[in-house]
Amino acid sequence: MKDYAGYEDFKGKYKERLAKELGDKPNAKKRITTRDYENFKKSFMPKQLSFYEKACNFSEKIIPISPDKKSLPEIQEAIRISHLNISPGSTYSFAIISSLVIALGFFVLGYLVPFMVTSGGSSGNFFFIYFGILMALISIIPLTKLPFIISNYWRMKASNQMVLSIFYIVTFMRHTSNIELAIDFAAEHLAPPLNLDFKKVIWDIETRKYDSITDSLGNYLELWRKWNPEFIESMNLIQSSLYENSDVRRLDALDKGLKVILDETYEKMLHYTHNLKGPITTLHMLGIILPILGLVILPLIIAFVPEAQWYHLFAFYNILLPVLVYYMGRQILSTRPTGYSGVDSSNLDKVIEDNKVSIKFQGSDKTINLGPALIGFIAGIFFLLIGLTPLLYYHYGSGVDYALTDIGIIRAEDIDGEQVYGKFLDYRPLYDAGTPTGREHGPYGLGSSLLSLGIPLSVGLGFGLYNLIKSKGLMKIRTRTAELEKEFASALFQLGNRLGDGIPAEIAFSSVSEVMRGTASGKFFELASNNIVKLGMNSESAIFDKDVGALQYYPSSIIESSMKVFVESSRKGPLVASQALITVAEYIKSMHRVDERLKDLMADVISNMKSQINFLTPVISGIVVGITSMISQILGSLSERMDDFETQGGIPGGGIMEDLFQSGGVPTYFFQAIVGLYVVQISYIMTIIVNGIQNGTDKMAEYDLLGNNMVNAALIYSALAGIGTIIFSVIASTIVSGL
Repeated sequence: MKDYAGYEDFKGKYKERLAKELGDKPNAKKRITTRDYENFKKSFMPKQLSFYEKACNFSEKIIPISPDKKSLPEIQEAIRISHLNISPGSTYSFAIISSLVIALGFFVLGYLVPFMVTSGGSSGNFFFIYFGILMALISIIPLTKLPFIISNYWRMKASNQMVLSIFYIVTFMRHTSNIELAIDFAAEHLAPPLNLDFKKVIWDIETRKYDSITDSLGNYLELWRKWNPEFIESMNLIQSSLYENSDVRRLDALDKGLKVILDETYEKMLHYTHNLKGPITTLHMLGIILPILGLVILPLIIAFVPEAQWYHLFAFYNILLPVLVYYMGRQILSTRPTGYSGVDSSNLDKVIEDNKVSIKFQGSDKTINLGPALIGFIAGIFFLLIGLTPLLYYHYGSGVDYALTDIGIIRAEDIDGEQVYGKFLDYRPLYDAGTPTGREHGPYGLGSSLLSLGIPLSVGLGFGLYNLIKSKGLMKIRTRTAELEKEFASALFQLGNRLGDGIPAEIAFSSVSEVMRGTASGKFFELASNNIVKLGMNSESAIFDKDVGALQYYPSSIIESSMKVFVESSRKGPLVASQALITVAEYIKSMHRVDERLKDLMADVISNMKSQINFLTPVISGIVVGITSMISQILGSLSERMDDFETQGGIPGGGIMEDLFQSGGVPTYFFQAIVGLYVVQISYIMTIIVNGIQNGTDKMAEYDLLGNNMVNAALIYSALAGIGTIIFSVIASTIVSGL
């Protein structure tokens, strides 16, 4: 027993000596095990996907469903790409139960609740039951396709990293011809979801699912054969370099693998932009043009069709149409091919957390810091209360109405021959076939219509300010980073040449910063050089340190990947690092050319969509609301003066015209709120689609675009709708006074 203990002691000391001699670190990277992979997956899987997994598994216990055998392989493939722990049948179970919940929700909120809280139980409306059933039936299709939608999202996000992953593998294998280590290197430096896939490739070997990296990688690549065959071709060229006897031929095979995916990326995006015009035109017509044309004739419909109610318009414009447009937009984005994302927003979580508005009270040293969510919530609630003021005043106030006349603001009941430009509430008697029902409907008043602008402002400014403050400072970083990316290739050439001359990396940083003084690249390398000289850091810490590293000021995936390659290759010697940096410089130049060309190709489509979001939609909608208020005011005045017309000998049409003027239609208050909400909703949806087409999954750009577009749309629409309502109300009062 003692001998065995002595042997173990000797073995342990010998391992420590070997580790010290070979330079192994105590905290060196461990091999990937099953538990490691599962923990890794859990940390990077989005929360909404975890909820979807739980919901599917729960639904399957309630209503177990077996999918069609023909569609089973496709569902399994989508589940596999998305890394979801669910069965194909559970997706159908979730779709059925969710549609039932939607139908039940409409029934409870639209029929049962009004029926229970209203005296006499007569306010329940069967429209909500029918609409709920319709929405439930419509929702079954996208809900059953949710695994495909999720897999398309993952696929698009992974596709944006494929060029970068090939670049990592090629750069690593230029100095170390080992594809397993190269994939592991790429997995360590990529962001989700592609790093999750590469970890899975290594994990399958560790768990003996496959005998070699070739088998494991080949099985994984089959997932991309339908969508990204260029990725498979590049990986095959990389693997073929392992069998080349000549070092020159090996490097040529690696370079060709990188060139293939770059060229194919350009060609696929070229075809995508050409094929994009048809779907975008359809989306344009369905989401913007046709609804706006409908708004033009909608004032006549709501004025002359007594059956039209505000909740009919709300169901169509604010529920059905936005859902349909969003689904179509997501389908367009799902076909977007491989691209690349320059600025990495995952590194900016700390910047986003620090984006707060500080309020300091006069005469006090205390400062209140408000976050984006709280400011957006306060703004939303403030404008919502303004928008609900007419309803609150009518139901809980004195009920006294006021009017703006040519002698000033007076009580509506005191009007005696004065010209009325608009009332505050203007609730009108409700008739049924010409017979008064004893109830009132409204508000139709000018004051109520203007205050109702607070409802779209509450949503537009609430979400807009949230995204604006959230992206505060990020676009400055983005602009600074884009400037660095443009000239970074030449800086890498110079750095590579310095390293090729045998100059150490620490000195080379200072040399490049002196040569490129005054440029973004010069500032970047100056930051790294200062960290080395003043803080005593090595080259890796000077760049990647989480607090003072140069990369913290330039959060670009391209720059980060270049520096990671530099650090890794510099361990092999300055000549290897020099060659790697020159290769990186060529890569950045190639990607920049592709990116600029793609921007040119998409310029027409993107500019048209932006003009619709920022100007045309809110302008036309605001004018339509003004026209509606004019028609409503004229009909209301004619209805009030119907007795005078009958005294003077009647009007042509008799009872028909009387029913027409007394039908009321949809109050201007609700009509404006519905149209305003639709403008804000379509601005949100189209902004997401524009960003997805232009920038892929770049969340930083999405925050900034959402903030600007939603605030602009809400303000432009509200300003024009308010001005139009006032102008057309004056016109209406002039017309009525001349009768």
